[in-house]
Amino acid sequence: MSNKLIVMSKVRNIIRLYTEGVSKQSIGDRTGLPRNSVKKYIRLFLASDKSPEEFELMSDTELEQFFMDMVPRHYVEDDPRYIAAVAFFPEMEKALKHRENTKEKQWQQYIALNPDGYRVSQFKGYYIKWLKVRNPVMHMEHKAGEKMYVDYAGQKLHIIDPESGQEVPVEVFVAILGASQLTYVEASYSQKKEDFIGSCENALHFFGGVPNAIVTDNLKSAVIKGNRYEPTLNEAFRDFVSHYTMSALPAAPYKPKYKALVEGAVKIIYRTIYGMVKERVYSSLELINKAIGEALEQHNNRLLQNRPFSRRQLFEETERQTLRPLADHRYELKHRMIVTVMKNNYVNLTEDKHYYSVPYHFIGKKVTLLYSQSVVEVYHRYERIAIHNRSRQPYMYTTVNEHLASKHRYMSDWNPNTFIERAEEVGPETKQYIIELLNTRQHPEQTYRSCQGVLSFAARVGKERLNNACRRALQYGDYGYQTIKAILERGLDGNTDEAEPGNDQPLPPHDNIRGKNYYR
Repeated sequence: MSNKLIVMSKVRNIIRLYTEGVSKQSIGDRTGLPRNSVKKYIRLFLASDKSPEEFELMSDTELEQFFMDMVPRHYVEDDPRYIAAVAFFPEMEKALKHRENTKEKQWQQYIALNPDGYRVSQFKGYYIKWLKVRNPVMHMEHKAGEKMYVDYAGQKLHIIDPESGQEVPVEVFVAILGASQLTYVEASYSQKKEDFIGSCENALHFFGGVPNAIVTDNLKSAVIKGNRYEPTLNEAFRDFVSHYTMSALPAAPYKPKYKALVEGAVKIIYRTIYGMVKERVYSSLELINKAIGEALEQHNNRLLQNRPFSRRQLFEETERQTLRPLADHRYELKHRMIVTVMKNNYVNLTEDKHYYSVPYHFIGKKVTLLYSQSVVEVYHRYERIAIHNRSRQPYMYTTVNEHLASKHRYMSDWNPNTFIERAEEVGPETKQYIIELLNTRQHPEQTYRSCQGVLSFAARVGKERLNNACRRALQYGDYGYQTIKAILERGLDGNTDEAEPGNDQPLPPHDNIRGKNYYR
């Protein structure tokens, strides 16, 4: 028993020294243990998924039993049954990528080939131990088509600016499918959402399909606020995953196990892709990505360590058919801006100078506009409260009737097209006058009331007189109800002569004429 305690004390010391960064050679010298023994216990420590603190809390008896359970007894390795099982495990690992396959089904195939082989529980136990020891980082079982893991490499690559000759650092994006480990790599100028989402989409098109979920780090382009249970996603990224009907699974904070696969892939591409790409100089992002693509092809076609197949072979055999089809069109990146809901319950997209309605109870509140080439969405505290088709007509209003307070809903039938169509029935000059009146940047209610007032003269004085009055007002570039009223009251609509250049006749003075700049 005392001998066991001494050995376990040395094992504890091995783990402690290793986590402090001491080399294996130095650990062997300090503990007096052979180098192979040191390497064995470090390997088992890495495969265990336990922290050094957890090992410290275990008694020597518990620690000894733990390591005995981790590794088959020496005599087992010489057992023909064990040799046959180990020979079966690589194909079993590949088969388990399919969702319909289970360890029990694989055992049935194994026992059919080896009638004297292990019973199911022992067979599964040896398989788990074999998987951990063969690949201690990537031993998690991943079902085909389930997840795509994405991250950025810590080491940047560089291109040379052809004009200045200076080195420009570029980010290196890495995506990997969980089941087949098929990998996608590309360089981009930044980790900003535009580049990040673009790289994620390029990865999907490289794989030729869509997995059920995308696993990301907690970078700002994907996650606004990290949380173990309910992280808050960036609106643009959330919209992107919705476009491709994926789930977003940000890695839990301080849980490196969630990213072990992609971090392992990054370490591999340092040795493979980086080694090939760094040999040349590139003058553009396109050229370096072309070189990355060539190196990536070799990487994906190279046999996996201790496996008789490559990432590409595994993907084609097990994962390609499980991916869902790509969306009919690529994702439209949405831009973001924060605005305040105006008193008339509209928001202004300043890029187009167009107004969109939001529910009236958000008047005075700060909201976020997410807009693409075709759609405008309005969010309040990460909840979408309105969505509209994007319009680029300046100074116009897009309204959803339900957004208005009940006392204002009667106005929802008033819109520019309504007044333009009514004006066209009067005459071409009236139509043009109404169009110009709608463009005077007035408050929508006041603008619509002015249009309503102008058009009401058709019933009082007739369409011909109103059309002539609008023609007269157009000559002077003066727009408003009072302008048309003054022309009709003074009978100026009867004079239809075109005003000659340099001979403009001013309208007679009138106290009620406010002019086109009154409401600006």
